[in-house]
Amino acid sequence: MKSIMLATLILCSFVLYADPMAIPSSGVIKRYEDFQSNFVPSRTIDVWLPEDYSYDKKYDVLYMHDGQMLFDSTNTWNNQEWQVDEAAAKLMADGKVRPFIVVGIWNGEKNRYPEYFPEKVYRSLPLLERTLIKIRLMVQSRSLAPVGDFFTGDNYVKFLSNELVPFIDNNFSVNKGPQHRVLAGSSMGALISWYTLFERPDVFGGAIAMSTHWPGMFDVDNPFPQGFEDYIRNNIQRLNGHKVYFDLGDQTLDANYPALQKRIDAIFDAAYSKQFWRSDFFPGHKHDEASWSSRIHIPLTFMFSNESEK
Repeated sequence: MKSIMLATLILCSFVLYADPMAIPSSGVIKRYEDFQSNFVPSRTIDVWLPEDYSYDKKYDVLYMHDGQMLFDSTNTWNNQEWQVDEAAAKLMADGKVRPFIVVGIWNGEKNRYPEYFPEKVYRSLPLLERTLIKIRLMVQSRSLAPVGDFFTGDNYVKFLSNELVPFIDNNFSVNKGPQHRVLAGSSMGALISWYTLFERPDVFGGAIAMSTHWPGMFDVDNPFPQGFEDYIRNNIQRLNGHKVYFDLGDQTLDANYPALQKRIDAIFDAAYSKQFWRSDFFPGHKHDEASWSSRIHIPLTFMFSNESEK
């Protein structure tokens, strides 16, 4: 029963219950409905611009997953939001960060889990383990239909890197280059954030991974935690001045993460300069937008800090 409850949370969280237009507390949102892709199903893209947005200035870009959960709690499935517009506006007004815009990428509902999963980690597993995982997924979904090539994270990475980034570069007044682009997400969105950074360090310069779902499935008794460690250990040399931020709480689903996060931290401790990464722990914080919104200012400052603030 516990595994089914966790599966429901991971597979069904953040589904599309948003109003046609979210209303931010600060700034404005430009919406692109049915954004087409050659790699993933079409989806809505929300672009948040600060109130003083001007084509006379250049802005960095924050690319955030689960875009329907970012700006307006009256339109979300759980009546919570990241409040990223409030946090970004205050940090910019206080002069603590460089100006940036936020690209909210709506998740693909039923495709959320497969799109947000680091695909190469799955494909690195032996055939027997991949087969057993497919069977478990079929059982959890209560379907006898074959899962097939369930994990599609690499196509999602291609969508971000090859289609969405060029679109933003061509349509908004933004700084070009990976050092001006940061990925952000929570839970499964955290997995795809650091994975995309590792896969495309030539496109992105940082990843915010909050409450990372290190179990990968519905419990910790599966090969994915070790698979994530192996992938990071084998590919961390691809990072060179790229920033990585991890954090977690210890309540609700986050209660499964502390021991696994320590294993990831150990890899970074041994192989990457502390100047470019950090891992924060927030006792009492839950696996929800209320918790993430209460601390989003910390990774935003870490990623977009003005030179004078470093």
